[in-house]
Amino acid sequence: MNGAGRGEREKIRLHVEGALGAGQEVLLPRDQTHYLAHVLRRRPGSRVGLFNGRDGEWRAEMVEIGRAGARLRILERIAPQGAPPDLWLLFAPVKKTRTDFIVEKAVELGAARVLPVRTRFTNTERLKSERLRARAVEAAEQCGASWVPEIAELAPLGALLAAWPAERQIFLADERLAGSGAPVFPPEATAGPAAVLVGPEGGFSDEERARLHALPAVRPLNLGPRILRAETAAVAALALWQARFGDWQGDSAGDAPSTGGEEGER
Repeated sequence: MNGAGRGEREKIRLHVEGALGAGQEVLLPRDQTHYLAHVLRRRPGSRVGLFNGRDGEWRAEMVEIGRAGARLRILERIAPQGAPPDLWLLFAPVKKTRTDFIVEKAVELGAARVLPVRTRFTNTERLKSERLRARAVEAAEQCGASWVPEIAELAPLGALLAAWPAERQIFLADERLAGSGAPVFPPEATAGPAAVLVGPEGGFSDEERARLHALPAVRPLNLGPRILRAETAAVAALALWQARFGDWQGDSAGDAPSTGGEEGER
């Protein structure tokens, strides 16, 4: 391997859809070309990292900027394909910017799937999944992930629970446990396929709560002595699961973290 070698990733990272391999050329679409050339002011000869969620991460060099977009030549693979732990996030959408925040932080915290759910008190009936997908891609580019989690379409909570796989635990962020002194995780909580469920600002209805607590897969999750906003609860719950059962336990097969840098906001 030439150049910086494995582990020394480029500060600028871009997600692309096509296959990646040494010697191939990639033509960036207009939005990525604008970002690279006009926001970051990169010119031919500049190097960037490319990933597609399948082939690992590759170093590429900008060859030219044309009307059709920026053309890059792939030089070498600099990191193998990473994978997140088997963790899903289920959450009731809130206001636009706060929903964007939840999706962004879910990527940074290593969720493999993000599933917006409609509950009795959810105050958002529609979501623009393309916008949320774009937020997830940007978060993956900036945090060092070599994958982008699936962003599912908004679905009724009841329908998801009806088809829920028995082997996947649901860690229910239950605001009623705030200040109760209950343990963060109940004794029956174990490692393995999991999902974190965060409800709407108005909480779950009595019917929803009864249905959830009747499911054998549900595990109550205590998020501390204070009641948290929905977006804070999502971050806290994911972080707690990662610290107890996930890829925060030393070396793992997941992606290396990034300290940020010059990517900036798009």
